Amino acid sequence: MKQALIVGAGAGCGAAARQMLTLALAGGLWPLLVINVLGSAAMGWAKPGPFWGTGFLGGFTSFAAFALLASQQPAAMAATYVALTVIGCPVAYLAGGFLRRARR
Repeated sequence: MKQALIVGAGAGCGAAARQMLTLALAGGLWPLLVINVLGSAAMGWAKPGPFWGTGFLGGFTSFAAFALLASQQPAAMAATYVALTVIGCPVAYLAGGFLRRARR
């Protein structure tokens, strides 16, 4: 429970930092790319613990945890994971939107 609270506190701080930076950079796609690249670099560079890693950087980015997990796999598994994530997430997003619209 203690570790969950630590991660949660870090995630809240990271999400707030992401929001402030997004607003400062006028929003849109490019600030998120900058945030994801910076967060991924920070995750790889620092190998942070629960508060800074899963928490802050997980809340700050939408990509750092994905990059970390992929980098820890053998090459074939990493390639499969990356392909499934890059294809699967947008497809799932579109499918969810379709289901939401179909429900109306």
